[in-house]
Amino acid sequence: MAKTIPVVLVVLRALCGPALIACAALSVPAPVLSALMTLAFLSDVFDGIIARRLGVATALLRLADSLVDTAFYICAAVALAVRAPAVLEAHVIGLAALGSLEVSRWVIERLRYGRIASYHMWSAKLWGIALWLGFCEAFVTGRPGPFMQAAFVTGILTDLEGLAASLLLSNWHHDVHSIWHAVQIERAQN
Repeated sequence: MAKTIPVVLVVLRALCGPALIACAALSVPAPVLSALMTLAFLSDVFDGIIARRLGVATALLRLADSLVDTAFYICAAVALAVRAPAVLEAHVIGLAALGSLEVSRWVIERLRYGRIASYHMWSAKLWGIALWLGFCEAFVTGRPGPFMQAAFVTGILTDLEGLAASLLLSNWHHDVHSIWHAVQIERAQN
């Protein structure tokens, strides 16, 4: 039973996305939206830790985690568009850059490896923290602020690092912690 906890946490995060949209549409108070963001953030932090400790951190689970992360943050952006559209309007360039980088990565990874990467880089962990803070700030204040700005900058840098790793690595890998690790993996294979 304990070995299913990481899967339950990923599913919980997947459910938080539509719940966030519904709460935003129903004008639920901002602390509830921030609580949902926090629940999703904590599930993302602990699913990997628990999976590694229980020895169930498979490539499939890591891929599911990556896909659910993407789906959750798309839902969070939709909820933000419903609740505080000015925040997204203030970050149109950042949204376009992130969207372009994400799509570019998906296309390159599908062409190179036949599937998307799930690197779980350290920079992505920092991006997760920045996203959590940025969305909570935006839901509470209803305005663009420094945490959301930091989330966009961190996201662009994270995607650039992931794109560089995908261009560098000749074979698919999961859990590549940084571009430095990608270089080391590639060197070891040659």
